[in-house]
Amino acid sequence: MSDILESAAGSLGLFSSSCLTKVELRLTCKGVSDRDALSRPDPCVVLNMQSHGRWMEVDRTEVIRSCVNPTYSKVFTLDFYFEEVQRLRFELFDINSHNGPKEADFLGSVECTLGQIVSQRNLTKALLRPGGTVGKTIITITAEELTGNDDYIELSFSARKLDDKDFFSKSDPFLEIYRVNDDATMQLVYRTETVMNNLNPVWKTFKVSLNSLCSGDHDRKLQCTVWDWDSNGKHDYIGEFEASFKEMRGAIDGRQVQWPCMNPKYRTKKKNYKNSGIVILNQCKIIKMHSFLDYIMGGCQIQFTVAIDFTASNGDPRNSCSLHYIHPFQPNEYLKALVAVGEICQDYDSDKMFPAFGFGARIPPDFKVSHDFAVNFNKDNPECAGIQGVVEAYQACLPKLQLYGPTNIAPIIQKVAKSASQEVHTKEAMQYFILLILTDGVITDMADTREAIVQASYLPMSIIIVGIGNADFGDMQMLDGDDGILRSPKGEPVLRDIVQFVPFRNFKHASPAALAKSVLAEVPNQVVDYYNSKGIKPKVPSEYQSSRPFGP
Repeated sequence: MSDILESAAGSLGLFSSSCLTKVELRLTCKGVSDRDALSRPDPCVVLNMQSHGRWMEVDRTEVIRSCVNPTYSKVFTLDFYFEEVQRLRFELFDINSHNGPKEADFLGSVECTLGQIVSQRNLTKALLRPGGTVGKTIITITAEELTGNDDYIELSFSARKLDDKDFFSKSDPFLEIYRVNDDATMQLVYRTETVMNNLNPVWKTFKVSLNSLCSGDHDRKLQCTVWDWDSNGKHDYIGEFEASFKEMRGAIDGRQVQWPCMNPKYRTKKKNYKNSGIVILNQCKIIKMHSFLDYIMGGCQIQFTVAIDFTASNGDPRNSCSLHYIHPFQPNEYLKALVAVGEICQDYDSDKMFPAFGFGARIPPDFKVSHDFAVNFNKDNPECAGIQGVVEAYQACLPKLQLYGPTNIAPIIQKVAKSASQEVHTKEAMQYFILLILTDGVITDMADTREAIVQASYLPMSIIIVGIGNADFGDMQMLDGDDGILRSPKGEPVLRDIVQFVPFRNFKHASPAALAKSVLAEVPNQVVDYYNSKGIKPKVPSEYQSSRPFGP
C-alpha cells in the first residue's frame, strides 16, 4: 500500500467490523393516555437510531386503534455491534389521522442503547413526556437474538362457522397467535387483519420467522385466539385453541390442518356446545432464508466499479483549493472516500481488478466531453490492479484532462448495468455489482438518472453515491429510497431500493470507519433481497470450489 493509500485509510481509521448477530425487538405499552379526554388513543411507536449525531427513523409499529395497553405484533430487527454504542429512541404517537406521525400527537419518548436492552433482555422504562417530565405510560422492550433459526414460515389461515357476536351484522374476526415462553409468559407473534362481516373468514397469507414463531422448538405451545373486532377497542372474545409448529407442518404437503375454536365459558355452561367455529391452516411453507455470507461463501464475487466526477466545479487540480488537488501527504476527499469503500469491497473480489471511470471532462486526444471514460484511458480494459491501481490511475490522469461538465451520471449507471444484465442470464449467484459514484455537485441529468436507477433495480447491482465538498446536495436525497419510493419520469417505481447517498462532509470528524459502515450497511441485504426475489440459491462451498478454474 502506498503512502497516500495508507494515509487515506489511516485518516478514516479503517478496521474490520462485523455484525455479531441480529436482534429482534418487541414492544408493549401500558397506560397510554389520549390528549383528548373523551376518546381512547390510537398508539403507534416509531423507532429511531442515532447516526452521526442525528436521529434517523428505522421503522415503526402498526397503529392499534382505541387501545391504552397495546401489544404490538411488529418486530424490529436490528444488527447488533458489540463495539458500538447503538443509541435508540422509541417515540410514542397518537395517530388521530391517516397522515401518519407527522400530523399526530407526540406523547413522549424513551431513550436507551441496544446494549442495555440486550443485557437485560426485558427493559421497562417510563415515558418521558414533551418537556422532559416523567409520564405514567410504561414501555417494555423485549430482545431476542436471531440465531440459527432464520428460516421463515408462510402460513395461510381461514375459519368457518365462527360464532356471531354482533346484533345487526356478522362478526368481524381476526386471529392472534402467541408463543408460550419457557417462563409461561406469552409473546404475541402475529395478528392478522380483520375480515369484516364474515363468519367464514379467509385471512391473508403471512410470513414469520421460525425464531419468532417458536424459538426453533417445533413442539413449543402456541396459543391462538380469535376475536370479533369492535371500533371502540373492546374486542369480543370468540374462542381459542392450542397448536404447535409440529402440528402446523402437517399442512406442508397440501393437506389442511384444523382446530376447533373453543370458548371455555360456553363449554362449561352449554350442554350441547361443540365449538365456536373451526380454524383451518390451508398452507404451511418453509422458506429458507439465505444470508449474505451464504452467497459470498458460495462464490459470489463483488464486482466493484468507481466513477469519479471531473467537472470544472471541482476547481483547477493545480490549485490547493481544488477538490482534486493532490497534496503529497494529505489525501483529498475523493481519495478518502474511494479508499474507505474500496478497501472493504476488495476483500470480496478474487482478482482485485477494478474498473475506474470518469465523467464530465474533456479527454485526449480530441478533448471531447465524455461521461464514461476509462481513468487509465484504456477503453478496452478500464480495470486497475487493486485500490492502489485506481489511486495511481486517478493521480496520473488529472494533468491530462480538461475539467468541464455537465454532471451527468446516467451514462455510467447504464454502462455498469449492461455488465450486470449479462449476469442475469446465468441464473446463478456469481457476480453482484457495486458502483461507487464520487461527485461534487448536484447532477444535471436527473430524469435520465432516475430512469437508469429504476432499470438497474431489476439487476444484481447497488449504487453508492458520495457527495464531495460543500455543495447543496438536497436534491440528491430523492435518489435514496429511504424517504419514499423513487420513480422514473414515467412513474415506474424501483423494484428494490439500491441507492445509498451520503455527503462526505458528514464524516470528516466521524468515528473510525463511519463512512464505509454507512454506505455499505445496506449492501448485504440488497444482495440477499435480489437473489431471494429471483429464487436463486447460493452454491454450497464444495460446488463453488469444484467449478472454479485453477491456474497452473
